Amino acid sequence: MDTKTLQKSFGMRCKELRAGLGCSQEQFANLIEMDRSYYASIEVGRRNVSLSNLKKIADVFQITISELMRGVE
Repeated sequence: MDTKTLQKSFGMRCKELRAGLGCSQEQFANLIEMDRSYYASIEVGRRNVSLSNLKKIADVFQITISELMRGVE
């Protein structure tokens, strides 16, 4: 799998989980202390997310990083 496909798959996973919380991108970005445009670029697969940002995202969803990555192909 190439990096772009992985990033898009991860972005779709984040969007799905965020929608489940009923948060807008802006609300979620505030929860993880990240700029909304940066977070939006994660959801559309334009960012290669760092481990520290993966942890921030997983923490807000109250799941582990491995659970966050579930279904990401």
